[in-house]
Amino acid sequence: MKSMNTISPAAESADVATSTPAENTSPDTTVPAAAPESAAENTPEAADPAVAAAPAAAPAAAETPAAPAAPAPSARTLLKQLQQQFPAFRDCLPLAIGIDKQLLARMPGLDRKTMRAALGIHTGSMRYLRAMEKATVRYDLDGTAGAEVTDTHRSHAKEQLQQRFKKEAERKKAEKAAEAEAEAARLRQEKLQQLASKFSRS
Repeated sequence: MKSMNTISPAAESADVATSTPAENTSPDTTVPAAAPESAAENTPEAADPAVAAAPAAAPAAAETPAAPAAPAPSARTLLKQLQQQFPAFRDCLPLAIGIDKQLLARMPGLDRKTMRAALGIHTGSMRYLRAMEKATVRYDLDGTAGAEVTDTHRSHAKEQLQQRFKKEAERKKAEKAAEAEAEAARLRQEKLQQLASKFSRS
């Protein structure tokens, strides 16, 4: 199994491959992609800076090529599977630090690249950020409460939400301006047509 080594510089505290314990983790203020529509190719950064590291896969030994493995599921397909299988994902609970290691232990054949993408989509969702903003404890895969959520991570979630709201407001404002411009252009065109019709009759 191959590991993915290309990681966004801004994801130092959020990336699933390099997180540190919650008390030593400084939040990453980079806003993740709103809701990536592609799967693992556009791997989003985990919005929760405490989602911990997945160890790099060991290099494959030089052996006779085996039969090709079945293609890994897309990140969104995997996320749906996790939501069906584990209460922590289904109920959108604040995830325990090292949840990726728990996943690998329970699902040994899990593709790490796809897992990182799925975690990024999940922890970058508005629902998860709202849960993290007010969270007091984190939960393992089965929904069992564990370590406390730090003020740093609550603040990080709040900042992510504020930036997301700001971008959404800017997007809506731009859409309204574009609609107004299109309407003005339509009215100008109608007036020109009316003038052309009037002069053609005279």
